[in-house]
Amino acid sequence: MFHEDDQLRARLNQVAEKIARPDFLAGQGLGNEIGFWIFDYAPEQELQVRAYLNFLPSLMARQYAHVKVAQVNLLHVLKDYLTERGFLDKAIAMQKNKGDAALLQALRGPLHMDKFAPYLIRHSLSHDPDIVLLTGVGSLWPMVRAHSLLNALHGPLGHKPLVLFYPGRYDGQTLTLFNQIKSNNYYRAFALVP
Repeated sequence: MFHEDDQLRARLNQVAEKIARPDFLAGQGLGNEIGFWIFDYAPEQELQVRAYLNFLPSLMARQYAHVKVAQVNLLHVLKDYLTERGFLDKAIAMQKNKGDAALLQALRGPLHMDKFAPYLIRHSLSHDPDIVLLTGVGSLWPMVRAHSLLNALHGPLGHKPLVLFYPGRYDGQTLTLFNQIKSNNYYRAFALVP
């Protein structure tokens, strides 16, 4: 356990410096690929990653103030999205009265990526950041799938770097949430810190 914690700490300690590099921000060295990156970690390490992500904004402000970072917690965005559309209270009541399957079916339309992704961009990225850090994807499963969200963000974000903090494994081809739930193949991202 201590070895895994030390290994995670060493990987996290590389994040700020890496995302602040001019070549990273410009997407250089990626060929024609989109600058999407994944920082995967063991689901058991979620609290350590959250603690680091709470610390990261102040670190970036102190050491890399020239870099505009948007750190987006997807759970907060989803809550705001459902509230704004008048669905949050209804969704809570439906889940309580009819269960998870009924709720997932009812939210299939409102949470389609052609609706949710543009909302995320409008409400979380309106200040035109240099880089986007997405967190909380594990909290949204199965309502929002990481590969679907990333696919929906490719076009609108262009070459703007995006880092998804992912509680599971990414092997360069497949996302495996919680190290148990395989999603569709996803070839367009790179490992941020192997």
